[in-house]
Amino acid sequence: MAKAERGPRERMIFSAAQLIRRDGVVSTGMRDVALDAAAPRGSLQHYFPGGKAELVDEAVGWAGAYAAGRIARFLAALPEPTPSGLFASMVRQWTDEYEAEGFAGGCPVAAAMVDCAESVPSTRKAASAAFATWTGAVAQALTGMGVPGERAGALATLMISSLEGAILLARAERDVRALTTVARELGPVLDAAVRTPGG
Repeated sequence: MAKAERGPRERMIFSAAQLIRRDGVVSTGMRDVALDAAAPRGSLQHYFPGGKAELVDEAVGWAGAYAAGRIARFLAALPEPTPSGLFASMVRQWTDEYEAEGFAGGCPVAAAMVDCAESVPSTRKAASAAFATWTGAVAQALTGMGVPGERAGALATLMISSLEGAILLARAERDVRALTTVARELGPVLDAAVRTPGG
């Protein structure tokens, strides 16, 4: 959905997530969010009476739901869904962005954790819930591809942890090397976890 098609509250949440992924929580001001969302500044207090912390928590929750929703879209685009194919799609989202637009953006959930993990308990909880939503979607996808349920959650955690670490390295190095490396090295491990018929 285009930003213009969202209501003011949804536009502000979306804008906050985009600004946080680029600048972090500390450098993202409420005025910046209102300006980016084309919303009256007074509407921030109306929609987010808890102030910046409430807006950040909502943006983090949105990011987790967005990442989880992308999993189904990645699977639908694969001619033959495999765990390595899913992970390659997750990684490609970032390599495509970095090669086309530069390395300015990262994961808004990770950015919020870096800035607020200890200082804002509600944001830590929102980030934990966002990662759980994303991990759950990946684990469900893996199970659907034949990965035993007892391993799917652990492998989903491995995939997301590897991706998040590679994003940090890519941004630091201004190079997609870390992303392509984790996709290449982790792919066979993921595919080996698929239970074969009769196995």
